[in-house]
Amino acid sequence: MSVKGANMPGKKSVIWAYVLWLFGGIFGVHHFYLRRDKHAFVWWSTLGGFGIGWLGEMFCIPRYVKDANEDPKYMQDLVKRMVQNKKPPFSMNRFTGMLMVGYSWGQMMMLAVPPDDFWGINFRYLNCLIPLVAALGVWTVGNIGRERGSLKWPVLAAYAVYPLRYYIYDESVWFTLMVLASALAFDSFSKQWRRTPPKRTHVVRRIVVLALCAGLYLGLWCSYLYFHGTITDSEGDEVPVYEALHHFFTSPWWLDVKQCLIDTYQFAQHHGWYEVWKQIIDLSDPHGEQNAYKVLDLGRDASQQEITSRWRKLSREHHPDKAKPEHRREAQERFMDIQRAYEILSSSKHRRSRRNKKDNSDQ
Repeated sequence: MSVKGANMPGKKSVIWAYVLWLFGGIFGVHHFYLRRDKHAFVWWSTLGGFGIGWLGEMFCIPRYVKDANEDPKYMQDLVKRMVQNKKPPFSMNRFTGMLMVGYSWGQMMMLAVPPDDFWGINFRYLNCLIPLVAALGVWTVGNIGRERGSLKWPVLAAYAVYPLRYYIYDESVWFTLMVLASALAFDSFSKQWRRTPPKRTHVVRRIVVLALCAGLYLGLWCSYLYFHGTITDSEGDEVPVYEALHHFFTSPWWLDVKQCLIDTYQFAQHHGWYEVWKQIIDLSDPHGEQNAYKVLDLGRDASQQEITSRWRKLSREHHPDKAKPEHRREAQERFMDIQRAYEILSSSKHRRSRRNKKDNSDQ
């Protein structure tokens, strides 16, 4: 009996696996590198098996690399274990992982269900998916590496125990019993050796599949935060997130922003996005001209003669020597602002002249 597959052209490196484990291990990056996609997703969704699993892998990575490279000696030992054991022996680490991941995913599904009617629809019927999601967590952990099993038995066991929630009001008790039954069913009836090597798939397809799974999981998180999360205001009162979002999107500030975005889009349709970009640059005042006009209390169409006249007048009025001793510091700061404003407008008089001519031609 052989479980060897086709040799991969690229061998995996223990050093790279450890580097990825160290810097991205809690997100399962090293497992993705070793083509252990289920393991990678479990680590991503639980932040490295709640941190404990990530630390525990310190001495397992060389074995993972040998498995990924189908090391001859490792494969011989694997075949020997398959001959000695009709099905994979019981592993406390894997069984504990099935319990933890099944419980975590099932809880997330339960918390994601809206507690009240939303848009006039009662979504509480989605609670029937809780056993399925919990069983999926059990099944995913059970299918990591060289072991596999069907989803049928853990799902049946989870749904068989699920009605206990209507008789046992302690949520932690009936939920634990449901996940435990699912894990025991998988370990007793589904678990078997993966005797054929997993099909090699392109990295793009692997990323797409993992992204879809991550999107579903993040959707549960978003639903939980939307329906169960709260925001504390400045007075210490807690406001549900869905109410806060509703009030935000109906607030005058957001309506003004929304109208501004609509006006910007309509302006771009008539004048082009390059003109919008030029307007944004002008509004950002990169040369400081707008602030300089404000300091000198002048309009943008002021001539150089008017700018010089105003500068001289303000310089005399706000000269530090004319201020009282207790106000001299403020007068000096104001005087310096006036000087900087005049220098900015004087240095940009040619650019200002071109702009004024353009405005006159447009009129």
